[in-house]
This record gives sequence, structure tokens and C-alpha cells, in this order.
Amino acid sequence: MARPAGSARLLRGMNEAAALAYLFERGPLTRTDLRDLTGLSKPTASEVLRRLEDAGLAIVVGHSSGGPGPNAAMYAANSGAGYIAALSIRDVGETGDVGQPSVSAIIADLAGEVRATVESFVAFADADPVDIVAGIVTELCKKARIDRKLLLQVQLGVPGSPDPRTGDIRYVDVPGLDRPGLVNEIRARLETEVMVDNDVNLAAIAERSHGVAADVDAFTVLWLAGGSGFAIDQGGILMRGAHGCAGELGYMPVSAAGTEARDFQDLVGGGPVLDLGERYGFTGRTPQEVVRAAVAALDDERAQEFLKELADRVAIGLMAVITLIDPPLIVLAGDVSQAGGTALRDEVSAALAARSPLGTHLEVTGVPGDAVLLGALSSATAVVQDRLLASLTPATPTAATV
Repeated sequence: MARPAGSARLLRGMNEAAALAYLFERGPLTRTDLRDLTGLSKPTASEVLRRLEDAGLAIVVGHSSGGPGPNAAMYAANSGAGYIAALSIRDVGETGDVGQPSVSAIIADLAGEVRATVESFVAFADADPVDIVAGIVTELCKKARIDRKLLLQVQLGVPGSPDPRTGDIRYVDVPGLDRPGLVNEIRARLETEVMVDNDVNLAAIAERSHGVAADVDAFTVLWLAGGSGFAIDQGGILMRGAHGCAGELGYMPVSAAGTEARDFQDLVGGGPVLDLGERYGFTGRTPQEVVRAAVAALDDERAQEFLKELADRVAIGLMAVITLIDPPLIVLAGDVSQAGGTALRDEVSAALAARSPLGTHLEVTGVPGDAVLLGALSSATAVVQDRLLASLTPATPTAATV
């Protein structure tokens, strides 16, 4: 009995998707390698590779040697079949991040190889965000000499909370980013897929894949830079909340003795850290410069007192987190956390120990470079690869309704 044509197409698509998934995951493979991994017969594996080559999704990248007979062709996913742009948008208005670019961006191929980078000091208050994003994407493509038609995905990291239901961005202070329908406007201008995510969530993605959280079941990230933020990872799944606003710790109301703080941001944000540093005799253009100066002067009693007070402020926010979700690991990330390093981490641990009997483990981020951009690239690459794999598998036919 002949197999229905629809079933044959579905099986072919599943075989192609499985082979391409291994090429993405394992790198260059021979036809024999793919047969061993997929269980396909020799003729079927050959046909699958031929179809992937015809579709431009697989290419021959070399030949193996060392075995009997002719050298075997080595196949890899065609990383040049499409490209991904990632943009990190920062709030530099009142954060103390003087001289920092408002947007950092990269464009990479499907294998994650970065082809070009762009940093922009554009003022969002003076231009339309759609124009800014479109201009940066155009510049990326020009620098990388990439046809815009090959741009498959743009990932935006923003200092705010995108609502998964509407796409609108909440809790954001960058002018224009809270405009209803903005993401759809950007998508229409770029004529490609656009995703937007909270910057600290993206940093958490980078922390799981490239940092200190690679081997833990769950962890959280406290982001300390010009602003503050929080991310919650449960088994590789980010907790986002019904409105996408989970982790907006900076907006948590607080009352701290000796301060006029109304929320957590008033304690640990860029401006408050600059003010605190000045009180102890440490100055700088940015909060991370102030913290770095204090760490460099740890023999000075004033530096010790500054770090202790900063740690006490950090502990106020973390106690709320520990009380509510009891995480096994808290990662201190962001420019201020990196500037403070293990000295700040140890002070925060001591401040928590005075308030909590749990002994929650703290670590400083292990992500090299720009964690937000790295997480954005990882997130977008996974989405694009999944989309390519799904495109190879026809939808299962459903029975017609009368």
C-alpha cells in the first residue's frame, strides 16, 4: 500500500530538520556521521543532504581523511544563509552613565560569528526610535556588506518590560520607547522579524550559556549599572509575569534610614551611587568609576565604609527576593557589580547574613563583554534556527470540517 503523499512530505521534512539540527549543534559532519546520529539509511541520508544543499541550508566545508577509501565530504549548516542583528538600548539620561553609547549593536551569521559592530551616541529625545533603530540596522548591514534581504531577525534589548500581549514596553525611561505600537512600527520599517526583550533577561540568557550559571537548576540576576534590574531563571525558562514586568525590582518601594529613597532605584541607581561615593570622598563620571576607585583603595577606612553602605542598600532589595523565591544562586551583574567584584560581593553576602539565616549563594557575573548583546544574539539565533527547522517540516494535515 503506497504511503500518502502528505505523509511522505512530512517524513522528508522531519528528516531534513533532524539533519540540519545536528549540523547546527555539532558542526561539520560527514554523511556517515549523520547516518549514525539520525539512524537514516545511506540513500536517505544522501538525499536529505542533497535537498539541504539545494535549499542553501547546508554546504560542503571540507573533506575528512584518515579512513580507507576516498575522503568523505564534510557538511555544515550554511551560516551565510541568513543574519541576525542584536541591539542593546541603554537609558543614559539620568543614570550617571556619562559618555556611554545609547545603543550598541552587532550583526552575526547563523553560526553566531559577529560580522560588524556599531556604537551610537544618538539622543532618543531628539529623534524617532524607529528612525534610530532602522538607521543602526542599515549601518550594520553596510559595514558587514550584507544584503538587507538576508536579515532574518532583529533582537532589541531594552531597559524596560515588553508586554507579551501587546508588545508595548512598560517601566522604561528612554524617550519614545513607551509609545504604543512601536515594535510593530519597527517591524514594518525593517520588513523582517523583530523581537524585544528586557535587557536583564537577555543578560540572564548569557549568564546561563556563558557565565557562572551554566550548571545550576535555577538562579537570579541582580543588575547594577546606571539603573537596576532583576531576572529570574527557573530551569532555563525566564519568569516574565503576566504583563512582562517580573523582575522590575528598581520600582519596589523602600524606606531606608538616612535616605529619602522612595524605591530601590533611589538606593542603588547611578545617581544615588555617585552621591554616596562623593559623601565618602570617591568621585567619577560614572557609578562604576566610583565603585572601582573604592575597591582600589580598600586599605582606606572610607572605602570600606562606602562599600559596606552600598552593600547594605543592595541587601534591602535582595531580601525581598530571598523572602519571596529563595533562589539557590544570585548573580551580581552590570557595570557596577563588575567594578565592585568580589569585594562588593563579599560585603553584600555579609549584609544578607545579618538579615537572613539562609546563606544564599552570591557570585559575580562570569560573562565576558556585553552580556545584553551576547544574550540577545543567543536568543535570536535560537529563534531563527527553530524557525528554519520548522519550515522544513510541513504542517500535519487535519481533517476537514463540514
